[in-house]
Amino acid sequence: MTETYPLPENDNDAFTSVFQLQPEDNQRLANLSGQFDEHLGQIEKRLNVVINHRGTQFQVVGSQFAVQKAEAVLKALYNDAEQQISAQKLQLFLQESGVETLLQGSPENNAELIKIKLRNKIIKARGANQVQYINQMQTHDINFGIGPAGTGKTYLAVAMAVKALEEDQVRRLILARPAVEAGENLGFLPGDLSQKIDPYLRPLYDALYEMLGFDYVAKLIEKNIIEVAPLAFMRGRTLNEAFVILDEAQNTTKEQMKMFLTRLGYGSKAIVTGDMTQTDLPSKTHSGLHHVVNILNDIEGVSFTFFNQKDVVRHPLVQRIVGAYEKHEAKN
Repeated sequence: MTETYPLPENDNDAFTSVFQLQPEDNQRLANLSGQFDEHLGQIEKRLNVVINHRGTQFQVVGSQFAVQKAEAVLKALYNDAEQQISAQKLQLFLQESGVETLLQGSPENNAELIKIKLRNKIIKARGANQVQYINQMQTHDINFGIGPAGTGKTYLAVAMAVKALEEDQVRRLILARPAVEAGENLGFLPGDLSQKIDPYLRPLYDALYEMLGFDYVAKLIEKNIIEVAPLAFMRGRTLNEAFVILDEAQNTTKEQMKMFLTRLGYGSKAIVTGDMTQTDLPSKTHSGLHHVVNILNDIEGVSFTFFNQKDVVRHPLVQRIVGAYEKHEAKN
């Protein structure tokens, strides 16, 4: 049984929920709490609540929405706590949109429905922005995913591209990046042009290898079904029946962005990803990603998804680092 009631009159926004976790199991409780209650502490920080408990009787204090969300998280984790819960598993669970949509009661955002089903893997949305991103990639021909590193922008874009290829919606995948030198000089790298640009394209390769396997990706690249290339190679082409991804788009110039977007042919889709806070362009060169947001924001068939620090699916400290940089840049 759950009781929810407001705290004293001088704090009208605070609520308390008191509930019992069932069945009573000390080992499961220990797995849920973590060593020295570190898991409970992480939930408190993430949801801005205070958690107290005596055995399996819990009390959660905070805003009404946060308390409801924390209760849902604790109950769901307890049900899954027969095995030890790692910090990574907890972090990923807190990203799950299923908890938010459970409380919001919005079936269109139900994380159980928002999945990218590949032949060898199922990828589920984590967080409301990833839900929106996947929905928009399914319904728009040009999509922009903008936000900090670790939010799944590129990974989900590659997953959607692989899905389109597996379902014969497109005939090939084209993955591009601007080969901008982030404080390093390409000319000093060993090898031919292909070997020089490979390090810039490595995140795209890694996602493909995870979803399709190394040997199969190599075979598709050999057949030119998957093409991984620097952005400059797109000039003058018309891309029909292709799924095209432009990664690290903050490093495009205005001219390069226009060139890329006008390559799209019949039966094709484009995904553009980037982080506006990590531009490696020369100081007097304007980013094409900054520029395009204002130009295409109201164009039908084009979608924008903006991620933030709460969407980071990495070590919890990464979220705080991203937040600190955002706060510093806002001051300046």
